[in-house]
Amino acid sequence: MSPENTVPPRTRKSLIEHVRPFAYMSPALITIAVFSLLPALWTIYIAFTNYGLYHMRDYHLIGLGNFIEIFTGPTRKVFLPVFAWTFLFAVVTTLFNYALGLFLAILLNNEHMHESRLYRTLLIVPWALPSTITILSWTGLLNKSFGALNHILATLSISPVPWLTDPTWAKISMLLVNLWLGFPFMMTLNLGGLQAIPKELYEAADIDGAGFWARFRYVTFPQLLSITLPLLIGSFAFNFNNFGIVYLLTGGGPPRLDTALAGSTDNLATMTYNYTMVYQRFGLSAAMGILMFLMVGTLSYVQMRMSRAFEEVD
Repeated sequence: MSPENTVPPRTRKSLIEHVRPFAYMSPALITIAVFSLLPALWTIYIAFTNYGLYHMRDYHLIGLGNFIEIFTGPTRKVFLPVFAWTFLFAVVTTLFNYALGLFLAILLNNEHMHESRLYRTLLIVPWALPSTITILSWTGLLNKSFGALNHILATLSISPVPWLTDPTWAKISMLLVNLWLGFPFMMTLNLGGLQAIPKELYEAADIDGAGFWARFRYVTFPQLLSITLPLLIGSFAFNFNNFGIVYLLTGGGPPRLDTALAGSTDNLATMTYNYTMVYQRFGLSAAMGILMFLMVGTLSYVQMRMSRAFEEVD
């Protein structure tokens, strides 16, 4: 008797039913393993080695050497200021984008504004355009000598502004350009949230004699925050790792006087890129990547726990 015949038909059918879902999921699982899991494991491995330009073939494990260098070695003078700017940029740009998006959403949610659909279409254009093209366009507009903004200022007898050549103005330019790119998403998000707020709450507030600010403070904003907070946390994580705005707009510049390893507007993502592609310190850049993941993951986890944004509601 063959082995197949020794397996009861009911058991064989149960085994097939058990394996079938994994067979359906296998393409996705294999893709995730090849393109996500394996690179992540390789990154973790080389973070504990001296793999780099001078140790391509003879690299070896050095334990926590790369992490120690980041916090106590020469890299500390570069890493800590860049981390401070990265965190500040993520917080400020997320709050600015949310505030402007909320303001526009409240204006466009007015039932008596007959042109609201037209305004929504016009205001969503920056989000519809590819961000790469938009950022490169802003690079030309902010050019000190030939940019359109400084030409407009010149017609008003105002001196040209070094938008991309002065460290402070370059950071302000990054915030303004990212505001242009990010407010349509926040506006759309808040418009959807406003539609989900029960009108009975506003009717009760009117009966209690609440004015506009009281309704906004005690009804609109708390309701919107509970709806939009999960995506707000995701927006913060995205801005913390925002590579394109730095690479395309300022290139990390203008240069810093105290080091050549990072520019005035470099964030952790572009600094890690420079350590990888320019200086070829692969082990050190892998350690930075792990730290970035831990920072964003920890901050997001704390925010989610404090806000209870992802908890199920009965």
